Amino acid sequence: MELSQYLEVFIEESKENLQTCNVQLLELERNPEDLAIVNEIFRSAHTLKGMSATMGYEDLANLTHKMENVLDAIRNEKIKVTPEILDVVFKSVDDLEAMVFSIAEGGDGKRDVTEVVTLLQAIEKGEVLQSASNEAAAATEIHTLSMKYEAFEQTVIQQSFEQGFCCFEITVSLRGDCLLKAARVYMVFEVLEKLGEVIKSFPTVEQLEEEQFDHSFVVAVVSQEDASHIEKSIRKVSEVEEVTVMELTSHHLHNNENNAYEEQQREVVEKEREEMMPKTTNSTGRQSNPSSKTIRVNIERLDVLMNLFEELVIDRGRLEQISKDLNNPELNETVERMTRISADLQNIILNMRMVPVETVFNRFPRMVRQLARDLNKKIELEIIGAETELDRTVIDEIGDPLVHLIRNALDHGIEMPEVRIKNGKPEQGTVKLRAYHSGNHVFIELEDDGAGINKKRVLEKAIQKGVVSEEVGRTLTDRQIYELILSSGFSTAEQISDISGRGVGLDVVKATIESLGGSITIDSTVGQGSLFSIQLPLTLSIISVMLVEIEAEKYAIPLSSIIETAIVKKEEIMNAHNQRVIDFRGKVVPLLFLEDVFDIPKDSTDEEFYSVVVVRKGEKMAGLVVDSFIGQQEIVLKSLGNYLNDVFAISGATILGDGQVALIVDCNALIK
Repeated sequence: MELSQYLEVFIEESKENLQTCNVQLLELERNPEDLAIVNEIFRSAHTLKGMSATMGYEDLANLTHKMENVLDAIRNEKIKVTPEILDVVFKSVDDLEAMVFSIAEGGDGKRDVTEVVTLLQAIEKGEVLQSASNEAAAATEIHTLSMKYEAFEQTVIQQSFEQGFCCFEITVSLRGDCLLKAARVYMVFEVLEKLGEVIKSFPTVEQLEEEQFDHSFVVAVVSQEDASHIEKSIRKVSEVEEVTVMELTSHHLHNNENNAYEEQQREVVEKEREEMMPKTTNSTGRQSNPSSKTIRVNIERLDVLMNLFEELVIDRGRLEQISKDLNNPELNETVERMTRISADLQNIILNMRMVPVETVFNRFPRMVRQLARDLNKKIELEIIGAETELDRTVIDEIGDPLVHLIRNALDHGIEMPEVRIKNGKPEQGTVKLRAYHSGNHVFIELEDDGAGINKKRVLEKAIQKGVVSEEVGRTLTDRQIYELILSSGFSTAEQISDISGRGVGLDVVKATIESLGGSITIDSTVGQGSLFSIQLPLTLSIISVMLVEIEAEKYAIPLSSIIETAIVKKEEIMNAHNQRVIDFRGKVVPLLFLEDVFDIPKDSTDEEFYSVVVVRKGEKMAGLVVDSFIGQQEIVLKSLGNYLNDVFAISGATILGDGQVALIVDCNALIK
């Protein structure tokens, strides 16, 4: 039977089921006695197992089956829920997610999950798992189970025995406060390569390089040196806390038990495939409300629909221009009607592209839980307004900046429990992530009740690093000082942390948000916490602009950046620090003559009045001087292409109703 037609549905359904598992596992941790939650997780896991078996992804089905066994033991009250057991189940879900993403990218969904299967089997047998603090001591017991040698590796080791070499499994435990774990692993490998040949490591070399392990790892080495010499050599590496060397024998290489286990699992999968085939071929396997009237639409189809509608908007503008020129009553009436209908159609299409921000927010509770455990802090993440909708294009880009901000809030914002109690705060810190609409913008705010930002220290560091001069530093407002941490490479951390560094990565946050046409502001109170506020446009493709004219050229300025337009007399313009400025409602606003910015040839005429568009970027403002205002219009934002992607202060172009091309001004680039 051809199953490829179901692949897309399988991937989407699998992601949904795994997300349900993540959310419900977090809920189970808060309410460990609630068996209804366990049943919900079990249902999602069972659906995933059945679909995986039907589609032929045996590794995925096998691991889900092992996880199911543990969940079944919990719901039958044979096992009591503990954080250590949940850590293993979370690890299982992580591996399952990695397999699904591998399939989505065209892979085979295979993954080495020996370690997590061993732990799940241990839980199923009722064995007590050590807490994170005892993992280093337990590593010696676990590694003999987790190291599994392929046929080629077994041959190499067997030949080494015949030539008089010894093979050792070496467990290395790093100190709990080790910062640069990957560097220590590299140093250990460098020592081992001088003493012999490295055959295998657990976790894999790639995972070790990316620090995807706690504090212990295992390396298999063939060497002529004795065990004590190898141990002494590794102990010379700094940050190494414990070294255990175990000599391998031929006995360790037998895999008869593993082969029997694999055969048994194949039989289980075949049985599941027979059970699930009718269900999956007749439906998607999703346990949803039968009365639900929704369909899945590929985002690429919506992109095509949006592109077609953009062309319609351009033609609508052309018709409006022709109607105005001809001034025919019937034509005017028809164009007005078409404009109203196309506006309704535009709203429907834009709403179809809107996705709730919960698709991004949903991954953060799990991340916060793990980071809080790693940092030995007690932190609660509160999500408000997850139903707020954003354009899919913006949703795809906003995830990484939010990860940076949350990691910074957890690492640097929230204090250790003992410090919070000493300062009269509850030992559990709170991080609030909220989203809401305001006008044609969406605001995403991240607020913590931690230590706040030390304004004096930030300013001193900024002056020291040359980010601002001492003279400029004295004139900055509190908010401007806080926003210095968004400068490239800026950090106030005394020690570099592998979780984050205040400022490290925040310049990327700022750049990403501004590339989406948004802005970020920071407010903070020492001892009470910080508030990061991100402002984003609802959509990026069709925007409202003010059309302006400079000589014979037309430019579009986004309405979201405009405060107001004004006519300024020549005598009202003043000079300050070699910059022409105006007094705008009590504030000094610099003037930018767009004819100079864009090198537009102009006849030298001495004008008495200037047309000014006052724009803003956060708290900063500027006045853009133009020849005249044309009016407000909705336009389609088009890219300038790969050859013109670095044009200063131009974010794209649009085609107007009369066929002319108008460049769209990037106000963020003009305001420094």
